[in-house]
Amino acid sequence: MSTQTVPSTTPASSPTTATLLDAAPFRLPRQPTERQLLAKYFRAFGDATRLHILELLADGELSVSEIVAQVNSSQPRTSAHLACLRWCGFVTTRRAHRTVYYRLADERAREMLELARAMLSGNAEHVAACRTLGGC
Repeated sequence: MSTQTVPSTTPASSPTTATLLDAAPFRLPRQPTERQLLAKYFRAFGDATRLHILELLADGELSVSEIVAQVNSSQPRTSAHLACLRWCGFVTTRRAHRTVYYRLADERAREMLELARAMLSGNAEHVAACRTLGGC
């Protein structure tokens, strides 16, 4: 989204809505197709760290510090992955004093992980050798 001049009655020093949207940590999509949304949805499972987090949470609720310790990644990097998973509806949180706990938002995510493992079981060598998917 590019910066646009938006008529405003606010003083010149106040940011416009368009400027605020440009600075936001998200982008409002232009009418994505269902296929584009599904492809983006599956990217959550396509990142090894996010996949690890989902696998951990499939076994139950964990605090951020417990997740950080188990994924062997920095706290800021893990928190960024958790924020992505939360924004996209994969996980939910609850706060107990200063501790934030994460859990799966929908048990069907666990079923998807199980289905993926079952589908991979007879095809792992081909997936590992695939040059198109790469990156892993």
